[in-house]
Amino acid sequence: MLQHKAFKYRIYPNHVQIVQLRKTLGCSRFVFNHLLTKWNQTYQATGKGLSYNTCASHLPAMKREWPWLKEVDSIALQSAVRNVADGFQRFFKKQNDPPRFKSRKHPVQSYTTRYTNGNIAMKGDRLQLPKLGWVPFAKSRELEGRILSATVRLAPSGKWFVALVCEVDIQPLPLTDSFLGIDVGIKQLAVTSEGHAVDNPRYTLQYERMLAKWQRILARRKRDGSNWSKAKRKVAQIHEWIRNSRLDAMHKQTTRWIRENQTICIESLRIANMMKNRHLAKHIADASWGEMSRQLHYKAKWYGRTIKETPAFAPTSQTCHVCGKKHAKVKELSIRVWKCSSCQTVHDRDGNAAKNIKAMAL
Repeated sequence: MLQHKAFKYRIYPNHVQIVQLRKTLGCSRFVFNHLLTKWNQTYQATGKGLSYNTCASHLPAMKREWPWLKEVDSIALQSAVRNVADGFQRFFKKQNDPPRFKSRKHPVQSYTTRYTNGNIAMKGDRLQLPKLGWVPFAKSRELEGRILSATVRLAPSGKWFVALVCEVDIQPLPLTDSFLGIDVGIKQLAVTSEGHAVDNPRYTLQYERMLAKWQRILARRKRDGSNWSKAKRKVAQIHEWIRNSRLDAMHKQTTRWIRENQTICIESLRIANMMKNRHLAKHIADASWGEMSRQLHYKAKWYGRTIKETPAFAPTSQTCHVCGKKHAKVKELSIRVWKCSSCQTVHDRDGNAAKNIKAMAL
């Protein structure tokens, strides 16, 4: 089955290419902000916004008025127009907030271009991108399928990356008769209905002292100075280490679950509400339960697996999986082992919850 799959690589542009990349980022941001202003003005005057075709029709006039827009990739500017229209479509569907103006001071800058007439190609350890030519890159993995688009991104740490979206023929995995329930947590990242526990590496705590040190250094230095910029990049680099370590561990674990089980049962959590607990917010964010759910869902779609979810407020921790008795008293988080008053079975809190999640989801 043909699926869209992204391949991310780090690129190493030279000085001339970096200048061109920054021009493209600036022009894309300018087009986005200009059309967003037009959209808002039209909506205030008429009560109706602008469609994508109407926004795109302004682009030739903008190039005549500002000739420097012709110096960058034209498809990147068209993508900026598309982003304005898509942002308002999602807003009216109540999927997100209305689009906001882009700032050149935002730590993450990116633009997207599409494949056409062989303008994106790969040869050895070099990558061809529109208006840039051949750029050296770190070939960490082989590219698969047909290239559809490329998104160039400037990370807060100062590194340049490109994400190539390809159309790949992904074959489903062989069928199995295994069903798995997963209960997520903080002390242990996950406990399965089979009794296996996955330790939570807590990468934020591992780098916490180093991060605090460089944040103090950043706070003492004069804003926008050269030393301030160096400290800012160092803080961003530490955050990048944390994120990369967390994603690497998460990908390995979710792939293992997908390969070994036909149906995976998880709990539907309202993480945004749980993050309001100031005592646990940092640990919940570090555990990254939402990213785990996202990876399980798209990998299940790729490989022919099934994901089932229990309701958000299902009493998985309060119900005995042996006799089914629901205990009315809510157990504190400190209670990790408890005994059922009906059948006298001693339960591990997370293991019992995982078995209930599996039973309720199925």
